[in-house]
Amino acid sequence: MSQHDHAMHERADAGQHGSHAGHAAHEMHEHAGQAGHQHGGHGHGGHGDHVGQFRRLFWIMLILAVPVVAFSGAFAMLLGYQLPDATWVAWISPVLGTVMYVWGGTPFLTGAVQELRSRAPGMMLLIGLAITVAFLASWGASLGLLHHELEFWWELALLIVIMLLGHWIEMRSLAQTTSALDSLAALLPDEAERVEGGTTVTVAPADLRVGDVVVIRPGGRVPADGRVVQGSASMDESMITGESRTVRRADGDQVVAGTVATDSGLRVEITAIGEDTALAGIQKLVTEAQNSTSRAQRIADRAAALLFWFALTAAVITAIVWTLVGLPDQAVVRTITVLVIACPHALGLAIPLVVSIATERAARSGVLIKDRLALESMRTVDTVLFDKTGTLTKGTPAVTGIHPVDGDAEKLLALAAAAETDSEHPLA
Repeated sequence: MSQHDHAMHERADAGQHGSHAGHAAHEMHEHAGQAGHQHGGHGHGGHGDHVGQFRRLFWIMLILAVPVVAFSGAFAMLLGYQLPDATWVAWISPVLGTVMYVWGGTPFLTGAVQELRSRAPGMMLLIGLAITVAFLASWGASLGLLHHELEFWWELALLIVIMLLGHWIEMRSLAQTTSALDSLAALLPDEAERVEGGTTVTVAPADLRVGDVVVIRPGGRVPADGRVVQGSASMDESMITGESRTVRRADGDQVVAGTVATDSGLRVEITAIGEDTALAGIQKLVTEAQNSTSRAQRIADRAAALLFWFALTAAVITAIVWTLVGLPDQAVVRTITVLVIACPHALGLAIPLVVSIATERAARSGVLIKDRLALESMRTVDTVLFDKTGTLTKGTPAVTGIHPVDGDAEKLLALAAAAETDSEHPLA
């Protein structure tokens, strides 16, 4: 993970909701992984909240941006329309623009501070630099202290709105892929029945310890990895193997957390809990996949860092050249303009869109991506080899043929269905 990612983690820890949203979201995924086997996805319950906050912030800023842009003198001059002569008109853009800078710009500004502290300039510093220079220059122009060409209220408003849109899109896509972690966490039961003496006590799976013996009832899920000490059952282990056919487990056999005893009860001695279980290992893989940055993101991070230094260098050269020419006023105007337009609008929006499309399509197709770099390289794949025990299946057993020794096939099917109506067995 790059230094830029770590800066995002620190800001997320500080309770801020802005950033290059995909990276900011990773901190929550890490928490989900650490939550291990807490049922219900508690580790990433706040993920949707972050998406909601980004969505609300974007729409509020978009509404504020309309009057800021419409009443901006520079924008009116650009499109060639006249603003009313009233004094209050001239203060609409500065006042609402200040609200946008302080409120909508906070995520970028806090991110810029973190990047400065970590000495890793990137996208946040570029955005923070652009909106800060635009804000100060625009106030200077509005107050008559600087040239009127430095009135950038409309640019400030659009920049904040566009960047918030990009971050919201990426956060939303990552929140949707988090459903993979939700599904894994939901495989654990809410309660476990621990044997204590001659009775059973209901406890949370998180309270189990290695050596405890638990009762698994017919149709119940195993709360933690263990070894069967009494009984036998047909176990549905499709969540681990992908194989829909049940496997018989009896005394001494190992069972995995999240698998289902389909037809009879078991007593299981716990051999692994928390992060040592197979399910926790799968969750860790999912978390690492979502934390991994794609090559496109890495290129964007490097491009943003290079662009930051390029923008500063270009601004300094601009200031020196125009001052040497003998036009210090123009030097200020053009130097500030360079710093404002250096912010990569397209870069801030394109990468989140790419990540969003890729992760959403993969999630909809039920594909678990271990590494985003692998996802990018899949475009060159022309052959797929399946390493599968038995045959490839749909995961849902079906009756494909009935061959009665004597009698009517439909009557036989009706009798079989009647006998299996109340059964928990997957083949029923």
